Amino acid sequence: MIEAIVAIGLLTLLLGALLGFAAQRFKVEGDPMVDRIEAILPQTQCGQCNYPGCRPYAEAIASGEADINQCPPGGDAGVRKLAELLGREPKPLNAEHGEEKPTMVALIDEARCIGCTKCIQACPVDAIVGAAKLMHVVIPELCTGCDLCVPPCPVDCIDMVEPKPTPATWTRPKPVIPVALVD
Repeated sequence: MIEAIVAIGLLTLLLGALLGFAAQRFKVEGDPMVDRIEAILPQTQCGQCNYPGCRPYAEAIASGEADINQCPPGGDAGVRKLAELLGREPKPLNAEHGEEKPTMVALIDEARCIGCTKCIQACPVDAIVGAAKLMHVVIPELCTGCDLCVPPCPVDCIDMVEPKPTPATWTRPKPVIPVALVD
């Protein structure tokens, strides 16, 4: 009995070492261009580009399968950065995928939330926390404003609002300089 346990233990160690060696030896390096493209994308994971997230869209751009103007959250600025990186001409944002909008975050109306968890399941970045039959809350710092949590909500208790400024994001308003009236 002890010999069988020792034999299985040694066999396990041998196979583990073999798998570890194979993982290092046959490691597939990622495409550095995909990483650079993904760094430009807004990481909303919204799927408006018809890809399930920013990484698959970056891979499609790198392989020539997708165009650089399919990301509404990235907007025209994102298209320009991608065009510069890839040495292409900038294009206008493709309207088929949506339009550029200001940055928004989800806000759950606590009084109307029934705790169904459908918004939690829809959130691609885990910015919503809560439990079944209990009120849910959005963590604004994690919310990318993708809107994917709004359609599944059966009681329509989620609104998209402009994020409140934090000490890290607040900027002083520009002063208004009066213009002298000339007759």
